[in-house]
Amino acid sequence: MALDQSFVGRTYPPTEPYEVGREKIREFAEAVGDTNPVYTDPEAAKALGHSDVIAPPTFVFSITFRAAGQVVEDPQLGLDYSRVVHGDQKFAYRRPVRAGDRLTVVSTIEAIKSLAGNDVIDIRGDVHDETGELVVSALTKLVARAADTEEGEA
Repeated sequence: MALDQSFVGRTYPPTEPYEVGREKIREFAEAVGDTNPVYTDPEAAKALGHSDVIAPPTFVFSITFRAAGQVVEDPQLGLDYSRVVHGDQKFAYRRPVRAGDRLTVVSTIEAIKSLAGNDVIDIRGDVHDETGELVVSALTKLVARAADTEEGEA
């Protein structure tokens, strides 16, 4: 069943603040194999004009995807998460994420499409710091695969 188009533009409440720690940044950088010293060495980051270490660009995925859970779990939307695959991810930065940032995410449904029986939903996660400044917008595309036509037939 196609998702309801009236959900386009729906915004969900901000998440609880997520405090970005140096250790989390270091762990993430190691996990993705990025050895840039601005992710692990405060002095290297300061030499480039940052107040502390900064996070790799895809670091915010973990908090924006968690925030998108509000959309995915919205019972009124009716998205069958058991059929969902991650279709695409994009980031539009205003400034880097820094150690010490306290970030919240507001999720908005940007688009809902039906393609070949699949539901495609675009969710924008606007990440703000503790002052309310927009740090980055993340666009997550989720695809809910069409139900098997033979499913349930015996």
